[in-house]
Amino acid sequence: MAKDLTDVLVSVRNMEVTFGSKRHPFVAVHDVSFDIYKGETFGLVGESGSGKTTIGRAIIRINPMSAGEVLFNGERISGKISKELDKQVTQNIQMIFQDPMASLNERAKVDYIVSEGLQNVRKDLSKEERSKMVEQALLDVGLLPEFASRFPHEFSGGQRQRIGIARALIMEPEFIIADEPISALDVSIRAQVLNLMSKLQKEHGLTYLFIAHDLSVMRFICDRIAVIHKGVIVELAETEKLFAHPLHPYTRALLSAIPLPDPKSEKHKKLVIYDPSCHHYETDKPVWTEIEPGHFIMANKEELEKYNKMLGK
Repeated sequence: MAKDLTDVLVSVRNMEVTFGSKRHPFVAVHDVSFDIYKGETFGLVGESGSGKTTIGRAIIRINPMSAGEVLFNGERISGKISKELDKQVTQNIQMIFQDPMASLNERAKVDYIVSEGLQNVRKDLSKEERSKMVEQALLDVGLLPEFASRFPHEFSGGQRQRIGIARALIMEPEFIIADEPISALDVSIRAQVLNLMSKLQKEHGLTYLFIAHDLSVMRFICDRIAVIHKGVIVELAETEKLFAHPLHPYTRALLSAIPLPDPKSEKHKKLVIYDPSCHHYETDKPVWTEIEPGHFIMANKEELEKYNKMLGK
């Protein structure tokens, strides 16, 4: 999917996120850069603990960054910003959290949960206008308006996640960070939530950062995918290109772990085990390189020669 490069909505530049004390720092995200274009679904995939969620939370300003910057519509939104810009960020960037059980306030009714963000940024709204917006947001995600008077414990996991989506949607954001939005759901419900997110994207002109560890889900919903390993993005390409020509050994290992629907094929498939010692970075350091249009890889000179041969260059 060719995108106009002037259409960048979110630009992450040399992001670094560090946890721990100054004496014992732990760098969770190291020198990460990527752009997300308007209207696309950008996927961030990697195993647990690779730094995916940390990147999402740093973009939305939950996690402070120790280096780098984030631009939204060309304006820097990382670090110290004005109150007005902070309010804009709150409205224009929303997050759908991983666990629909933990991300909703059990003591609040759905009406309050969905409209809570509005009360902070749209103080001009009357109670009736707010209620109408809640009603519409619930209808948009396939829930009945009368659910507004119920509590979260009265709903299934899939319905709770829809409430979480309604809470993000009511703010009329441009950009939604979906942090493993279906990993806590039953398989039968996952497809419903993914289809709902695709439908809402078309209707509302949304842009998504979709964080997951399941590549088969990513293939279904994402335009481009970045593969992250231990806080470093190792490969980035359009979805089908990544599946057709995975170059980095870590990407190949992730793809080999996707279960196959045919039992015979599944039985005979070969799992690729990623061994970081296959890289020889002692003297020849890796560099983030565009190996072909739109296909980026973290590699040193020796590896680039090998990857070029794999692409038939």
